Amino acid sequence: MLSVLRVHLPSDIPIVGCDLTPYVLLKRLDKTLISDDVTELNPIDGHFLRYKWYRIESDKNVAICSIHPTEQATLQCLGCLKAKLPVAKSYHCSTKCFSDAWQHHRVLHERAASSVNENGNEEEELFGRFNSTGSNASLSTSQSNPNLANGNTLVYPAAVTHRSGGETWVEVGYSKLYTPTADDVGHLLKFECVVVDAETKLAVGPPSTILTSRVIPAPSPSPRRMILVNGMDVPGNLDLDGRILSAGTFTVLSYNILSDAYATNELYSYCPTWALSWPYRRQNLLREIAAYRADIVCLQEVQSDHFEEFFAPELDKHGYQAMFKRKTAEVFVGSINNIDGCATFFRRDRFSHVKKYEVEFNKAAQSLTDALLPSAQKKNALNRLVKDNVALILVLEAKFSNQSIENLGKRQLICVANTHINVHQELKDVKLWQVHTLLKGLEKIAASADIPMLVCGDFNSVPGRCRICSFLLNDIFIPRKLVASIIVHLKKLRFTLFCL
Repeated sequence: MLSVLRVHLPSDIPIVGCDLTPYVLLKRLDKTLISDDVTELNPIDGHFLRYKWYRIESDKNVAICSIHPTEQATLQCLGCLKAKLPVAKSYHCSTKCFSDAWQHHRVLHERAASSVNENGNEEEELFGRFNSTGSNASLSTSQSNPNLANGNTLVYPAAVTHRSGGETWVEVGYSKLYTPTADDVGHLLKFECVVVDAETKLAVGPPSTILTSRVIPAPSPSPRRMILVNGMDVPGNLDLDGRILSAGTFTVLSYNILSDAYATNELYSYCPTWALSWPYRRQNLLREIAAYRADIVCLQEVQSDHFEEFFAPELDKHGYQAMFKRKTAEVFVGSINNIDGCATFFRRDRFSHVKKYEVEFNKAAQSLTDALLPSAQKKNALNRLVKDNVALILVLEAKFSNQSIENLGKRQLICVANTHINVHQELKDVKLWQVHTLLKGLEKIAASADIPMLVCGDFNSVPGRCRICSFLLNDIFIPRKLVASIIVHLKKLRFTLFCL
């Protein structure tokens, strides 16, 4: 018989608009363990799982602090109500909480006032469809149409309720996945799964349940602090969303999105668990990336499964074509689906794909050591150079024109490189070698067809403080003495810091 061994959520604090998908561990009749979604259409061992989600509504209304969502609110900002901000943004758990948050909180007031003056509809403009709560909110899923899907299946009408003491349990979903709505803010959610006999349709044994914390609204992201690049001559004029209007120009976004595999509490102890959870972060990332409306988007640290299941299909809806290069796996330990890589997207109405190249620095390291080192020294050299980093290179053809009369009819090509250079600061020689290897490859492509180059990526280096940045910004070719130094370093196998 099929049985449930464990049920848990990645984060116990649910957020409006962010999918909740519980992890359910099952034991089969033959004692093997699985975590698959066993549905009525695909039963296992004659059984399947039935799911239910409840919203627990207490007879006593509870307001939640907008800054510390696990705390109850004790005061409310009247300025938020006057500015017609979502009510949930106005609550604070203490005077200290309100005082500490005032600098950012004041910005919300100012932005709301500015948006009202310009657009007359500040809520949707500032906070998007996931953040609206309270009396000014738009209709939520269950209010606007009780038959709309939640978790890819129909939700229960709000009339299906159960009373228990001073609480009302409202059935809000019956699939494994549930997406909290504005109706759920301030309430607890309860997930229930039970093993069901496929023939009798009767439950076998008691249900397994898990209770969440109170649902919180999606926090408003802090305004980006953009860094102006001195001396940059940007032709054309910017329109309202930041796109360049001048003919023949285009916009580019490069963004390391932080792989979920690296978003751990150990590395980011200052972040609450719910803020690190992938269902929460992916919604913010998608919203921000789409809002920039860049013609070319280069992302780093994109997990393989997240590219296939989320970024490629979601950005396709925004008119982007996608290409991906996964890191190699000589060093990586873990599930192959968790290996990250570089993903490049381009707008189909602005560019067409001509050719794709992939750079694996591990292969380049093998070629380098084969050519320069005796067999006895290759192993140690490869241990230093093999780091799984890759680069993705695309040749694109522009669909817009900025050609002079003498060049009419000539194809307008551009070569776009996207890479993620090794992170370890003690391997500065390896970083420089990787960049050198990439640029030498780009030289060959450019020389073959006279194509301009665009190099994007995370170089794990600070501008003005490293040879890599100086090399990229000032040098056309890598100085011969640095190449010689790298070769000498490999031959002598000095595993001290290589001074750049």
